[in-house]
Order: sequence, then structure tokens, then C-alpha cells
Amino acid sequence: MDVVFHIGAHCTDDDLLVRSLIRNRETLAAHGVAVPDPQSYRPVLREMLVALRGAPASDEMQTAMLQAALDGKTAKRLVLTNPSFLCMPQKALAQHMLYPMAGEKAHWLAQLFPGARQSFLFGLRNPATFVPALFALSKERDFAAFIAGADPVRLSWKDTVQRIRNALPGAELTVWCNEDTPLIWPDLMQVAAGDGAMDLAGGDAVLAKVMTPAGLARLNGFLADSPALDPAARRRAAAAFLDKYAIPEAVEEEIDLPGWTGELIETLTDRYAEDIAAIAAMPGIRFLAA
Repeated sequence: MDVVFHIGAHCTDDDLLVRSLIRNRETLAAHGVAVPDPQSYRPVLREMLVALRGAPASDEMQTAMLQAALDGKTAKRLVLTNPSFLCMPQKALAQHMLYPMAGEKAHWLAQLFPGARQSFLFGLRNPATFVPALFALSKERDFAAFIAGADPVRLSWKDTVQRIRNALPGAELTVWCNEDTPLIWPDLMQVAAGDGAMDLAGGDAVLAKVMTPAGLARLNGFLADSPALDPAARRRAAAAFLDKYAIPEAVEEEIDLPGWTGELIETLTDRYAEDIAAIAAMPGIRFLAA
């Protein structure tokens, strides 16, 4: 069996990927791909992770997890998602690091189904907007207490991804930028589903959040009239339409945190771009680019 773990990060897709795949459940099932409702398996997997702490799950444990996820059905590929697989939002920043336990927790996840062929999906986000969004998600009131002395300039996705890659030598690791999801969403859905030639609905689900309805209708009309376009050309077309028909408040984020100046935000954004370039060049990384 193939097992796919969508491990976050927090404040990226808000479970939209699993909802989009569930929308295609019948099509996916015909290809042997199961996308169960997260509430059916998240509590069981959480209990197993705590109990095993990185030890390999027994056959009986794996059967119990599959029963919770599949409810007696069979599948060749199982998609499991949880933005808190690596940790809760309150623990995502520590030691001047993003997800300090990322490598360890990724290993724990892999040991839930040690005999399966495994894929891990991980979306990234500019720390300039990720940290404020994570703070809001955490429900903490004191930002200084939340960030716990971490220097935002030292927060590196490159380091986090490298720790995950090192912990999963036999797994496929797919990484992308949350900022690119409107343009790469159909590709991401296909990667999660297993790269089969499936006609999946909902490929414009993210574009619909950031583009005016009129603009989206025009883009879809253009794409319908241009069936021969390859994926890269379709992404370029989507980018051009988004540039013209974007909803301003949906693509512009206001950052209001104590001590976060425009200069700091620019520095974080520049370092993020450097991290992304390094990640895209890492051996063993499948990077989805817009």
C-alpha cells in the first residue's frame, strides 16, 4: 500500500486539499485511492504516535489504524492529513527554529506503516506572514510569550525541510510554497492522488478564493478553448489572469505585530526566497513550482 501524509504546515491550506480530494472520492476510489474523513483516523493515529514514540507499529496496530481510516474497505493508496502531525501550533516555534521536532515527528509518522511506500507533502509559507497567522491560530494573547524569544530572522524553512528529508530516507517528499497554490493546485491534487491520469474536479478551488468570479470564468473559458496547453502553459495563463483579476484584499496581507517593521518584513521575505531556492535544489525533494 502507498500511504500519503500531508503534514502541513499550519496556516497553509486549512484542510482544503483533503476537502478537494473528498469531492472526488468516487473517481479516486475507482483508481484505488482512499481519502477518508480526517475525524475517522486523527484520534487513533495520535494515540498510536504517543504510544509508539518512533517504534514501528505492529501488524495488529496497523490493522487497527487501517480499520479506523477505511472502515473495512480496501485501497492501494491512502491519503492522511493533519496540519498538526508535526506538532500543535503553539510548539511550532522554538530554539530559533520552525518545527524543531520536525525530523523526529516525521520519523514517528513513517513508523506507523513501516512496510508501506510512503509520500510526504509539506507546504511552506513566508515567515513574514506565517508567524502572524500561526500566532492567531494559537489563540495566545501575548506575542512575546508565543514567540518565546525566537529571532524571526533565524527561522529557516531550509533547515526544517532538510531535517524532514534526513528523517525519511526512503520516502518521497513533495514541497511547495503556499503563495503559489492558486497556480499549482491541480498539480498538487494529482501528486496527492498518485499522479494518475485522473480528471479531478476542484482544480480552481484556490483561484476561486483570490480571483473575481468574472475573472475566473474568463480563465476557465480560455483554458476550455485551449485544451492542448501543457501544465506549465496553463499555470502561466492562470498567473496572467490572476494578475488582472485578483481580489486585492485576498492577496494582500496586513502585518501588525509589535516590533515588526517594514525592514524586518522585507528581510524575512528575502531570506524566504533564498530558502526556497535552496530547497528546490535539494536532492530527493520534489518541488512544485508555479
